[in-house]
Amino acid sequence: MAKSPQEEHPQKAFGWAARDPSGILSPFHFSRRENSPDDVTVRVLFCGVCHTDLHSIKNDWGFTRYPIIPGHEFTGIVTKLGKNVKKFKLGDKVGVGVMVGSCRSCESCKQGLENYCPKMMFAYNSIYHDGTKNYGGYSNMVVVDQHFVLRFPDNLPLAAGAPLLCAGITVYSPMKYYGMTQAGKHLGVSGLGGLGHVAVKIGKAFGHKVTIISASPNKKDDAIKRLGADAFLLSTDPTKMKAALGTMDYIIDTVAAVHPLGPLLGLLKVNGKLITLGLPEKPLELPIFPLVLGRKLVGGSNIGSTKETQEMLEFCAKHNITADIEMIRMDYINTAMERLAKSDVRYRFVIDVAGSLSE
Repeated sequence: MAKSPQEEHPQKAFGWAARDPSGILSPFHFSRRENSPDDVTVRVLFCGVCHTDLHSIKNDWGFTRYPIIPGHEFTGIVTKLGKNVKKFKLGDKVGVGVMVGSCRSCESCKQGLENYCPKMMFAYNSIYHDGTKNYGGYSNMVVVDQHFVLRFPDNLPLAAGAPLLCAGITVYSPMKYYGMTQAGKHLGVSGLGGLGHVAVKIGKAFGHKVTIISASPNKKDDAIKRLGADAFLLSTDPTKMKAALGTMDYIIDTVAAVHPLGPLLGLLKVNGKLITLGLPEKPLELPIFPLVLGRKLVGGSNIGSTKETQEMLEFCAKHNITADIEMIRMDYINTAMERLAKSDVRYRFVIDVAGSLSE
């Protein structure tokens, strides 16, 4: 059993935590471990607000450990180094994503796929090697094993770049794995939210024609004029959906709510690929006839490895890709969560942690 926050570690820390399934976040004093030889201490400057944070604080998936401090896409400055740390120096701009640990010895870890390690440790709501609880980036500082710390390119802003550590790698990794890097294909992006808007930008950078598939007609102008999508397909318009049948090579499905997969499968060409990234609270129905008759594939993907996440950051820096963000103060977080539940954000909240977190 994890120790109480007061007994865990000697370094005092401060953040905002939820204590029960109401999901209400409030100030919370806790502690961080002292640096081990391989640890990096980071002063948190900015932290993105992910839909996973909302699910976690409300225990929607049934495995939340309270109290919980969310935040798994945060950026900051290195303030302390363990004696074995060579790739970072004091003052470096860095980021930390979903992972902060893994077993480092299983088949996945040996292949450089720590994100599929059965013992992968999340930035929050998980237990670390020493048996104590991990707390996330809605806090003033973190201590992380150097292997899971990412170097931030100089031209990538820490605030608008923070969501790339989750949303960015979550869409970049399946594009790489499922062969979506060959230019000139037609990519559909289902859902225009935190993941979807980054998927548009990365898809365009790979040289694809990109169509947004959405049930919200008011997002059309944003999709095309603001984000650079080539087309907008209203999923509730039967005529337009019928006209688009069999036109897409790939679809990245970012929708986190329960929704039908049949219409998306219908949009794919023969040999098309539908990759689902959202995590609905209930299972989705999968029609088999479209798969068999069109030799289509439905797959999934879970963030990316440390190496691939670093690669993604360099790619985004090269192509000037950042998230579209709304900066908020820490004391606005509960209102932000209410808005996030209604998809009332374009397209990622980012907390100005250093500028607004006060005891």
